[in-house]
Amino acid sequence: MPLYKYRAVSASGDILDGEMEAPSTASVAERLVELGHTPVRAEEAGSDSASKFDTSKFFRLQRGVSRRDLGLLTRELSTLLRAGVPLDRSLEILITIVEKKYLRDAIERILEQVRGGDTLADAMATRPRDFPHFYTSMVKAGEVSGALDQVLERLAEFLEHSQAVSESVRSALVYPVILVVVAGISLIVLLTGVIPQFRPLFESAGQALPLPMLVLVGVANILSSFWWAFLIVIIGAVVLVRRALSQHDSRLKFDSAVLRWPLIGALVRKIEAARFCRMLSTLLHNGVAMLPALAVTRDTLNNLALSEAVDRAAVSVKEGRGLSRSFADEDVLPHLALSLIRVGEETGELERMLDQVADIQERDVQRTVSRLLALLVPALTIGLGLVVAVVIVTLLSAILGVNQLAF
Repeated sequence: MPLYKYRAVSASGDILDGEMEAPSTASVAERLVELGHTPVRAEEAGSDSASKFDTSKFFRLQRGVSRRDLGLLTRELSTLLRAGVPLDRSLEILITIVEKKYLRDAIERILEQVRGGDTLADAMATRPRDFPHFYTSMVKAGEVSGALDQVLERLAEFLEHSQAVSESVRSALVYPVILVVVAGISLIVLLTGVIPQFRPLFESAGQALPLPMLVLVGVANILSSFWWAFLIVIIGAVVLVRRALSQHDSRLKFDSAVLRWPLIGALVRKIEAARFCRMLSTLLHNGVAMLPALAVTRDTLNNLALSEAVDRAAVSVKEGRGLSRSFADEDVLPHLALSLIRVGEETGELERMLDQVADIQERDVQRTVSRLLALLVPALTIGLGLVVAVVIVTLLSAILGVNQLAF
């Protein structure tokens, strides 16, 4: 039987990490529940990204269900269940209305497992690439409480909010990326297409050319002759970086450094704070206890440094400190968020306050992105324009200088 690594939360609130031989991840989860633990994550030991580099992830040969598709699927399934349609029939209906083949195949396999006696959460847990750990954990909580439709509705809301924030950031970066690509293409065309046309003229001038033009000619010659080497170097660098970031220590150092970057670090903190508060509120709304909720929420964060800060805060919560006091010692949430969470704890409305904090952070993300673009786009336009202008002016000056030498 394959060996699985798991993470669970004990009845006393301890976070348990270990290994277990089992036929599937669903069996691991069932065994943990029998032992009185709350399963958080289970995956094959050989598939651990920290110990093995998966080339298929780099080349994107395998695709999972996108966050947008997962949100739509969750919303539709919640609507069908709230209308009183049985689970198996709801899955059948989803198969007929889903357009993407990959998603349709995934639902068909889940339907087969559900009809075979598995719960929906167990069936989804066998496809961790499509359904994240926090997702299956919430579905399991919904099935246990008998409120699966309500849990799915809250999951859909969480995924929609998360997708909206991600899309706003990506949309804002479209123009700067296009600007950099166009400027890069312009430079390559100048260096590999235009300057070589004047090579015979420049070679006849020899050392009479100014130093900037000699540098440009040298760069153009290297690019024209060894462009394949540059391509290999770029691909190799990307592979090495991705492999390094798949290692826990390297990823932790990189994510910690990102948080210290000017402007970018603050934006990452706001995005992660919004995701953290939204997910924690969703879990608490559905009756998940605080310590298991923190363990599940930790896995939704993309920044490893912040994830480990959540782990440390969870230890303080276990010792009896409040959520706001525990996170006050960790640089995860902004001061306003901590103040609102403290008010929520004192008034017994923690879930509502967490939702409010998430709303505030999401709006702040949009404002921060707008301000960054207000600075970035003009800076890129001027900087790239100057680079192209310097190349053109250097080329024209060299041509005029050679013509003057001829006379």
